[in-house]
Amino acid sequence: MKIAVACDHAGYPLKDEIISVIEQTGNEVVDLGTYNQEPVDYPDYAEKAGRAIIQGQADRAIVLCGSGVGASIAANKIRGIYACVCHDTYSAHQGVEHDNMNVLCLGGRIIGGELAKEITKAFICAKFSGEARHKRRFAKIVSIEETGSMKNGKTID
Repeated sequence: MKIAVACDHAGYPLKDEIISVIEQTGNEVVDLGTYNQEPVDYPDYAEKAGRAIIQGQADRAIVLCGSGVGASIAANKIRGIYACVCHDTYSAHQGVEHDNMNVLCLGGRIIGGELAKEITKAFICAKFSGEARHKRRFAKIVSIEETGSMKNGKTID
């Protein structure tokens, strides 16, 4: 699997550790920057990561900023990107398994390196379950994304 990694200056200190985990798990890294701690704007890097998925250059992405929140908001503006801040392993794997999350956002000023590595492993190793209830719920998310509301106005089964 190809995993894009992008960060702003606040996420940069965790970047090498994240890349190391991706490589250790036998996956390929697509490094989208930044490459130092010079201040940059997180939306630029969240967009690069999202576009890499949409354009087929990566299967998933990890975006690092100070809190993870700004990167998540920016990435989610791209149709087909399902990004979430996860600062625990359960959310990182469950977000993929149940919700088809394709972008993990981490806060470089919130969590340390060891936890970031564990969360990264949980995200990378998870697969969408394909269970009927999860497919149904994901279809509703896609419907909201495409039309701004649920199909036929149905919001409850």
